[in-house]
Amino acid sequence: MTAIRPTPAGPSGSTPGEQALQATAALEGDGSVIAQARRLAADFLIRVQASHGLPVSERAMDLTQLVVSELVTNARKYAPGPVLLDLRIAGDTVEVAVWDSDPVLPIARAADVGRVGQHGLEIVMAVCQGFEAQREPVGKRITARIALMDDPGGAIAGRHPL
Repeated sequence: MTAIRPTPAGPSGSTPGEQALQATAALEGDGSVIAQARRLAADFLIRVQASHGLPVSERAMDLTQLVVSELVTNARKYAPGPVLLDLRIAGDTVEVAVWDSDPVLPIARAADVGRVGQHGLEIVMAVCQGFEAQREPVGKRITARIALMDDPGGAIAGRHPL
């Protein structure tokens, strides 16, 4: 079940008193929950764009679905039980938070072109403005922040070309 609701904005770049839009879903079952999570993310961004006039670039839409897919895949692969997906608009970013029951925090591996698979965390960290992994009283929560709009000059919002 998902719901979009206004919630008080937190410390992630929103100004005090600003309302954030949020959708939360509990995902259980087989590998089909990954596709379901991607659809939920896309639907969330489409709804906040249509209902609230929020600008969302095509790139942000694609990256959000990619990040959701990678984080939910890892949660389903390494932790037993349900996965909680939380999507939230905070300032000029969408925050993707995924909770699972395994308390072990993920560690990005060194790049290795010869390695097959296990590049999900590297991908997530490369495309996000911010990334955080924290232990919870039960399990852990992984949060990634993605810019909603690209810079008109072609740079990813929040990052500067080298």
